[in-house]
Formats: sequence, structure tokens, C-alpha cells
Amino acid sequence: MDSKEGCRNELRAAIRQLSDRCLYSASKWASEQLVGIEQDPAKFTPSHTRFQRGSSSIRRRFRTSGVISTPDAGVSYVSAPVPEDDDDAIDGDFYLLAKSYFDCKEYRRAAHVLRDQTGQRAVFLRCYALYLAGEKRKEEEMIEVEGPLGKSDAVNRELVSLERELSTLWKKGTIDPFGLYLYGLVLKEKGSENHARAILLESVNSYPWNWSAWSELQSLCTTIEILNGLNLNSHWMKDFFLASSYHELRMHKESLEKYEHLQRIFSFSNYIQAQIAKVRYNLREFDQVEIIFEELLRNDPYRVEDMDMYSNVLYSKECCSALSYLAHRVFLTDKYRPESCCIIGNYYSLKGQHEKSIVYFQRALKLNKKYLSAWTLMGHEYLEIKNTPAAVDAYRRAVDINLGDYRAWYGLGQAYEMMVMPLYALYYYRKSVLLQPNDARLWNAMAHCYESDQLHMLEEAIKCYKRSANCQDAEAIAINKLAKLYNKLGKQAEAAFYYKKDLERMEDEDREGPNMTDALLFLARYYRDQKRFEEAEIYCTRLMDYPGPEKETAKRQNFISNTVQQKSLGATRMLMPPSVHHYRTAVGKDYYKAREGEGGDLTFKRVFRDELIVRYTRLRTRKKKERTPLLVGSFTLLVSAVLFPYLARWPECAIESGIAPSCETTTLALGVETHLQDKSYWTNGFFPNHPQHQRGQVTTQGPTSVQTKQ
Repeated sequence: MDSKEGCRNELRAAIRQLSDRCLYSASKWASEQLVGIEQDPAKFTPSHTRFQRGSSSIRRRFRTSGVISTPDAGVSYVSAPVPEDDDDAIDGDFYLLAKSYFDCKEYRRAAHVLRDQTGQRAVFLRCYALYLAGEKRKEEEMIEVEGPLGKSDAVNRELVSLERELSTLWKKGTIDPFGLYLYGLVLKEKGSENHARAILLESVNSYPWNWSAWSELQSLCTTIEILNGLNLNSHWMKDFFLASSYHELRMHKESLEKYEHLQRIFSFSNYIQAQIAKVRYNLREFDQVEIIFEELLRNDPYRVEDMDMYSNVLYSKECCSALSYLAHRVFLTDKYRPESCCIIGNYYSLKGQHEKSIVYFQRALKLNKKYLSAWTLMGHEYLEIKNTPAAVDAYRRAVDINLGDYRAWYGLGQAYEMMVMPLYALYYYRKSVLLQPNDARLWNAMAHCYESDQLHMLEEAIKCYKRSANCQDAEAIAINKLAKLYNKLGKQAEAAFYYKKDLERMEDEDREGPNMTDALLFLARYYRDQKRFEEAEIYCTRLMDYPGPEKETAKRQNFISNTVQQKSLGATRMLMPPSVHHYRTAVGKDYYKAREGEGGDLTFKRVFRDELIVRYTRLRTRKKKERTPLLVGSFTLLVSAVLFPYLARWPECAIESGIAPSCETTTLALGVETHLQDKSYWTNGFFPNHPQHQRGQVTTQGPTSVQTKQ
């Protein structure tokens, strides 16, 4: 890349030449890059310095004294700038008059003033004025014939005459780079894309500072093969073009590398910062995008350009207050800009006022019918209010503007899926996936379509969900769906793998919900059937901490008790010893006596020991933050065990008496965790083999009252 001073001199000359030919968009772009170049602090005094960018490392931005120097000799093209016409003073006066009319948007009047001028500059401005006059009339006809958003066959009626005149000049070799740009623009409008690409390539190679020509050439490079086939001259403007083209071709990493390379010289370019934000937006790095846009607004508080993407980020993160502030800000700055209308539409959409949101998107399209984001977002709003025909029309209009907009194809798939037309939906989902293969949402949508009752292609759905999981599915929908689909197909091992993976993810993210209980139920049942009782014990114990139907389902299936019985037959330690369970529920002296008759040890020492076993088992299965209460309870239990000889006599008398009304109090006094408030423990218990359960003799009449039927 050229030196900073060389780039600066080239841009200064280009700005004058572009402005003189009324190419204001290109002139503005060049001006932004000019002030984006960091000055050499050694060449300027401290009086000309200022602080720029509110970043952690404050960098100084130096300004010149206001005198714009002419290009130095030896600078590639600007050292020999586009030769101005050697018109006399009268011809120059006519050009100034025509330019004034052009600035006032009186295009035909400007063209009429230059009708007899033959200089290259005058010919370009006359043809450019006629082109814009034809575009203006075309838009008026579209509104008159079909309404503000309707389709129309209106065309620019000046294209034929302009093509004929510019073609003649090109064949004669008397056309300048600006005329080549206009000629390529006319050919593109007429549909001659290959010829237009060749003409625009010639224009940018002969005059590389016209960003408008680069932009038109980029729109014709729809594939990487076409882009690589261009024979571009080596120039630093080529890097801007390639970075933008890579972004449009969804080569986001390559685009980001180019922009970061350009930042070495254009350190303060707001344009480059905004383009980096766009690339990171497509990479779904929303936090980084938000930081970049906040810095852009600090440096350029009245900026409206690209702020619609910032509003999309705030919408995705549901930052209602920030989006409200941004909408109010752009409304006060320029409320009749398409970007402003789009931002306000996003705000009303986030508030749930979809009809009002549609009004603002329609207003944006009145201002610019080729505003792609407005068509796509309006389609989303129509889907929200279940107006699928209007949504389909909006998405199709977006696709007509840009075939590479994956969001429009995805929206069409959603619309047809809502209309229960899965084959059509699959067609459009495939289109979107081809354009954005690394977006997990698109793979999930296509998998859901395969999973529908109409298709029921579960194997294809599994393939799509696997692709989604490989794309770093942020919502982790794919993993849970894979577990359920494999379970539905009877592939228990694969289902267990994905259930366990989903469970680990929920633990890492500290999430709970029905997916967690489903995973615990399946894994406990799976490991029980596999005779792997240690793993089953862990999931059983965790499942008992979740109140609700899952816990009752586990009990109804005798799933935990079966696990305990099978482990007992295998001479392994039981999940919860019977002495602790019946001590907790205080079912009475009969069961204790029965156990003593069988040689069982029902002393309180046995109870303490078994309670500690239970606590250790539960402690093993808890998350770190849930272990503290159990550790405290276990410590209290140990202290109680030490004091047991002094406390043992009174509880034993209470139990022997058969009343046991203070069993709950005793349990609390000894520091043992109680579950007496849970009625399922009274009626079912962990062990249905309890003698009184088998006889149906146990009833409950409150948490501290147990009676035996006579």
C-alpha cells in the first residue's frame, strides 16, 4: 500500500474532480477516507492537535492548518490529474450555470444549457443529468400507475439515446473514465451485465478513486469466480473493493482481514469501522457490533447511515430503552431518511405494535424502493400478524432486489411453512442455507420442516440438526432435538449421548426447565436398563429434587425403587437406607420392632450413619453452589451424633410409646433434613415393600400425625 502522504494527496485531488462532476456520493466517500488517515505528529505543532476516539488507548489526531496542497510530483495518477477541458471563459460559464441547475435538481434544464458543449466534462454532466431526469420520471410513473409500493413496467426512457451516444464516444476513444462509469451504469440498467462489467473495469483501472464505479462493479460480481477473473490494476483502492466484495459474497473472515489491513493507514475512518461492524454482525458477534456502533455515535453523533443495522442488534438483544433512544435520536436528526423510518419501525415491532411498524417500513420504501432491509423486515411484520400473502410478496420483492439476501429466502420458507406447504418451504430453506451455510437457525428450520407430520423424514431431520450443532447453535435447539429424535427411532445409545450432552450444557449455563427433567428421566431409565446402577443412582437422586409430574412419574413407574432393589441384589449400597426413610416419615413402632426381630440395627447411630450416606450421595450430584447447605446440614448431623448419648433416651421413649407426635421436632433438633411436608413421602415412600404399605394400613392426617387403622 502507498504511503499515508501519497494516499492523502491522491484523495484531495480526487475530491475536487468528483465534486466538479456532481458525483457527490463518491466525493463524500473520498472525503471520509481523507480525514480517516492518521497524520504524522512530527510534522505539526501541538496547537493543531485534538483527541480522537474515546478508546482505552487515547490516540492523537492531528489536523493541517487548513491549506490544501496540490498533489506532489510522482503520485501515480493524481500527479497527472484528469486534464480539464481547455474551454474558453464563456464555455466555462455555461458549465457553472449547468452545475448550479444540477445542484438544484433541475436536471433537464442543466442538460439543455450544455447541449452545444463538446468537452468531456460538459458531455459527462449533460448525459448524467439526462440519466437522472429519466430515473426521476420513472419513479413518478411507478407511483402514478401502481401506487407507492406497487410493481410497474416503467423504465428510464433516456437509456436508449444515452447508450447510443456513449457507445459512439467509446468506439472513437474520446470518452473519459467518468463517461465510462456512466456508460457502464446505462448498460447495467439495460441488462447487458457482461458488457457493463467490462466497461466499469476499464473505468476503475483508468481512474481508481471513483467509489461509485467500484460499487457498481461489485454489484455485478455475483460469484467468487467472476471476482477472481477481473484484471484489476494494483492500487490501494483495490483493497477497499475486495473487502466489500468479500463481504457481499459472505466471505466474512477474508473481508475482516482486508479491513483490518486498511486500518493501518485509515486509522480513523468511520466507513471502515462501520464495515467491520457489518461483518461482525453477519458473524453474529452482537456484543462487538454494539461496541463499535456506540463508538461511531460518540464520534459522529448525527450519523444516520448504517444505524439501521445497529437497531437490528438492539432489537435482537431486546434492548428496548436503547432502541427507543436511538429512534428518538434519528427522528430529530432526519426523520425522512429510509434508515430513520426503519429504526422507528424496529422500535414499534419490539413493542409489539406490528401495524404501526409496517407503516414506517412502508414509509421507508416510499423514500427508497430498493431499500432491501425494509422489504425483509416488513415481511417479518406481516408474518407476525399472520398475513402470509403480504409477507410472501414483500419477501419476493426483496429477492428481486438482491438474490443473495438469505433472510428473504428464509422468510419465504417460514411463510410457506405457516401455510402448511412443507415442500415449498424446504425449497426456500435450501436457498437460504446455500447462501449462509454457517447459520444454525437455517438448519434448524429445515430440520423442523422435515420433522413435520406431512413429511416425517426423521433421518433427514437428524442430518440437518447435526449440521446445526456443528454451526455452534447458540440456543442449543439441535442437541435436544437430536436426543428426542433418536429416542423416537429407538436408538437409545445415541439418544443417551445427546441427552447427556444437553444436560452438561444446561449445567454449564445454569439453566433449568423441562428439558433438564426429560434428560434426567431418560438417562436414569437408560442406565437402569443397562445395569449401570451407579449412574442411574445419580440421575435418580437429582430427579427427586424437582417437584411436579416428573417426580410423580418416576415414582409411579417404580423406577427409583427398582433401581434400589436391583442394587441391593447386587450387594451394593442402597440409594436411601430404609431406616432413614421410615425414621423421617415416622410410620410408628411396628416396623421398627419388625426390623429388630429380623436382627436389624435401628439404633440412632444407625440412623445417623445412613443419613450421612444419603447426604453424601446427594452432595455428589449437586452443582457447586448447591453443596453448601448440604455440607452445613452434614456438619450439624455429626455434632448431633457426638451429643447422642445425652439425647437418645427421650426420642426412643417417644417412638416406643407409639404416638411419635414430636418426631418432626426430634428430627429438626438432631439436624436431620425433613421432608414431612411432602405428602408423597407419606403415601408412597421410596420403598413400597414396607410391611404396612403392603397391608394398606398407613394413613396420613397431617404432617405430624400418624394413625394406624384398627
